[in-house]
This record gives sequence, C-alpha cells and structure tokens, in this order.
Amino acid sequence: MTRLLTLACAVFTMTLVGCSESGSGDDTLTVGFSQVGAESGWRTAETESIRSEAEARGIELKFSDAQDKQENQIKALNTFIAQGVDAIILAPKVETGWEPVLKKAKKRGIPVILVDRGVEVEDESLYVTLIASDFIHEGEQAAKWLAEKTGGKANIAELQGTPAASAAIERKQGFEQEIAKHPGMKIIKSQTGDFTRSKGKEVMEAMLKGEGGDEINAVYAHNDDMALGAIQAIEEAGKKPGEDIIIVSIDGVRGAFEAMVAGKLNCTIECNPLLGPMAFDAVEKALAGEEQPKRIVVETTIYDQSIAADVIDSRKY
Repeated sequence: MTRLLTLACAVFTMTLVGCSESGSGDDTLTVGFSQVGAESGWRTAETESIRSEAEARGIELKFSDAQDKQENQIKALNTFIAQGVDAIILAPKVETGWEPVLKKAKKRGIPVILVDRGVEVEDESLYVTLIASDFIHEGEQAAKWLAEKTGGKANIAELQGTPAASAAIERKQGFEQEIAKHPGMKIIKSQTGDFTRSKGKEVMEAMLKGEGGDEINAVYAHNDDMALGAIQAIEEAGKKPGEDIIIVSIDGVRGAFEAMVAGKLNCTIECNPLLGPMAFDAVEKALAGEEQPKRIVVETTIYDQSIAADVIDSRKY
C-alpha cells in the first residue's frame, strides 16, 4: 500500500511539472525582420512602420539592418532560424540567391513574408506572400505623366535603382514599355544611382558634364532620394530643376513633397512604405494556417506640383 501511494504521488508530481512546463511558456510571438538598410527616407519609414506595428500587437521583433548587403541578410535569416523565431519578414535587396536559406526556414516550419521586393525562386512555396506595390505599373504611370507634361517629346536621363532589385528592374520595364508609344521620347542616358541621394547626385553630375548632357530635358528617377540628389546636381550646373529639366520620381516621401512645393520636383508616384499592418496580418494568417494570395498589391497614387502644397501636411512619412 505504501509503495502504491508513493508511486501515485510521484506520478501526480510529474503531471504537475509537465503541466507547469507547457503552460508557463511565453505565448508572445517572435518575428525576425531583415531590412536592406536605411538608404532612403522610404526605407526608414518602412522600418518604423514594422517596428511600431510589432509593438502595438505585443510581438517581439528581432531586427537586423543589413547595411545594404545581401550576405548580411542571409546571415540574419540563418540567425533567426537558429533562434527559432515564429516567422520572418524579409525585405530582399535583390531577387536571386535566396533559395538555400529559404529552404532552411521552410524545413523548420518558419513562414517567410516578403515586403516591398520579390525574390526569384524555383519553388514559390518557400515564401508565403509578397506585399508590394506594382513596380511595372509605377514605371508606366511615371512615363504617362511625363509624356503628357512634355507633349511626348523628351530626352530623358534615367537614374536606376539597385541592380538586380525587383523594384529597379520592373520600374525600368514599365517606363520603357510606355515611352515606346511616344517616338519623341528617348532615354539618352541611364545609370544606377543605387537608390541613394548621394549616388543620384554623383550620377546626375556626370550625365550633365558628359557628351550630350546639354540635351537632357527630363529626368526619371526610380526613387525620390535619387531625384533629390539630381536636383542638387542640376542646380550646381546652373540650371533650374522643375523648369529647365522636368523631373518625375517614385516613392512619395516628404522630401519629394517639399521639393514639389519649392517647384524643383514635378511629380512623384507614391509607393507606400507603411507596410507594418499588412505584414503582421500576413504573419498571423500564416501561423493560423490560412491561405493567402501569392502577391498582395499596395495601391499607388500620383502626386504632382499642382496638389503638393494641399496635401503635404497630411503626409505620414
């Protein structure tokens, strides 16, 4: 009887310990976020949106700034996987080179949400969804606006984004498809400004000083920061940005609106960076096993000088 009683107590004690271990686990979701860097005002706004949304939902966010290097992003993803995060949000620098690390995440059952840029993989099940604007459409919108503004006649300097980034590839594609409809519109110079203001200024300076620089009467920049750098270069060259050279760019950051109000930038196509709510909605649905579309498109809006002053105070980034 004594042995039976002792055994029963031992089993009861083990049961309590087992319940205590499973019930005392921290239910807080942990999400790893790999950000490209802070190369632009748009990128900073995206980071802040994801950070603030994580805080609002009580989610622990493990943040990694890749300082504009894909290898740093891959290292961060491997670290997140080793730490056993519940999900990963990735803003990929370029399209290719992700398959091995995404396979590791899938093997561990960690869903990956892509934001603002896509990846090129043979197996699309390696990520849950891509939340981004339609970059081809943005390029088309920029070209349509410029064609109307110039009457379909323009010698264009193009400031491209980071080579191999989906945003740069598709914004170029959309723009070229549209200006092909206008024989009087030609891209006479095109070079990467790597999505940064300093590089945009440097490239624009070289374009203006180089052969055919005097022929440039329009600039198409793949983002606002490069356009703002180009504005500096145009002014230093003794020309009036927004008048002598018409400028259209993409993103819709506050600096672009300030430049439009000052008459130096003519138009920006908004690419909304406030993706935090959509990203964490996708995370929660993925963890709940809900089906989601492979791409969630963020709507875009066109803003030009005619309305910039009326809306600048309502801008959130």
